[in-house]
Amino acid sequence: MNPMARKKWVKRQTDPINDRLTELDEVNAKNSRDIKDVDARAQAGIKQAQSTADAANQTATAAATQAENAKQIATSASGREDKEGQIVGGLDNYKATNELDVPFKRGSSVLSDDAKAQLDQLAASVKDRKGYVVEIEARSPAKGVTGIENSERLAAAVKRYLVAHDIPVYRVHAVGLGNAPPAGAGDDAAPIKDSSVHVRLMENSLAARDAASPQGAASTTGAERP
Repeated sequence: MNPMARKKWVKRQTDPINDRLTELDEVNAKNSRDIKDVDARAQAGIKQAQSTADAANQTATAAATQAENAKQIATSASGREDKEGQIVGGLDNYKATNELDVPFKRGSSVLSDDAKAQLDQLAASVKDRKGYVVEIEARSPAKGVTGIENSERLAAAVKRYLVAHDIPVYRVHAVGLGNAPPAGAGDDAAPIKDSSVHVRLMENSLAARDAASPQGAASTTGAERP
């Protein structure tokens, strides 16, 4: 992959992370303002209670009630902080909910009917959903630049099909890896013999709290990952 293409690919991979970091900064800033506001009101309530307690028992009782209200506000703010912390922690917590291998005829980047059927099922499973991304990894047995270019064509064909079937382009991340072995295969991995495109549906943990995990897309292994 040439340097310019690599930079573009890295930018596509890091843009979603940068967006999430921006969201984290905004959440932290709001949380800090909320805590300062609650603390100021709590201190004001306590000071008022102390000053009015000397005047009359009834006034002292009312001030104590105000102090209790301030305490409840602080407790509520603390609860919101815990909830927001859980949200922030889940921003980058994606897990694979389905995987499939897209078949191609040797030397062709044209999707077969079988491949289209699998991708149709995948697109249908995420219709109207949020909090997911689709990862596409394409490989080719050819060496060097030829292998990278071949794999990029296959990855682009799958990406185009998914985007044309209503999956937002920003949710699809595709990369051509040439004849690089799969992650974790080790240095002694067998050489890539056939062109292949592996598609992985990744769901964010926050979305999983509000809806069932998207299932139903075909898998060549016949199994779904949790």
